[in-house]
Amino acid sequence: MAVRSNLVLIPARMASTRLPGKVLADIAGLPMVVQVAKRAQEADLGRVVVATDSHEVLKAVQAHGFEAIMTGADHQSGSDRIYEALQLLDPQGKVEIVVNVQGDLPTIEAKTVRAAMDALQMPQTDIATLAVEITDEEEKTNPHVVKVVGSPLAENRLRALYFTRATAPYGDGPLYHHIGLYAYRRDALSRFVGLGPSPLEKREKLEQLRALEAGMRIDVAIVDSIPLGVDTPADLEQARKMLAS
Repeated sequence: MAVRSNLVLIPARMASTRLPGKVLADIAGLPMVVQVAKRAQEADLGRVVVATDSHEVLKAVQAHGFEAIMTGADHQSGSDRIYEALQLLDPQGKVEIVVNVQGDLPTIEAKTVRAAMDALQMPQTDIATLAVEITDEEEKTNPHVVKVVGSPLAENRLRALYFTRATAPYGDGPLYHHIGLYAYRRDALSRFVGLGPSPLEKREKLEQLRALEAGMRIDVAIVDSIPLGVDTPADLEQARKMLAS
């Protein structure tokens, strides 16, 4: 896949419910969203742009030498925000693949970002995402840990059949913790944002179910570790310790 036909977008909004302004929180001398942009740049997949609804975020990102673009403040999801950014950045339609890296994953590794792109190699795959095998027994029943139910395609690769907050699938065998990083084919992203929320999406409060309900194919790369998502002050302190070391 030609790097110039890829676009890595990082949605970053200031109005986080649990930790407002977290995308600009200082981590090892840089705003969190800039740490994410650095990881995305290290993945070497293509152009990296932060999509934000905040002039403060825009200026902070640009001050550290990264590209940023303003998007609307009324988006319901990160996928809606990155779709607007895609339209603004590439109205000619040259970008073929869009990678969505959440702006609150400051410790994500470059190889983890690349894994999502690797899972999009099959032409029939519309969307690719990531998961890691659950080893903590408490996580298996924790509704905040989203599980992927998938059919094995190869070693470390699944075709997603369902995403759920429940403990699934039943029986012996591994359970997989979903990581919310996505790679979309451009036409798949366009279709996805045009669908509107689906019944199972609203019931489970999981946006990716919209794609499955519409018959879209999601493939999953199994990776080694879960990147730390910063949602609380404790998460922020942990991220600071990890990147300080």
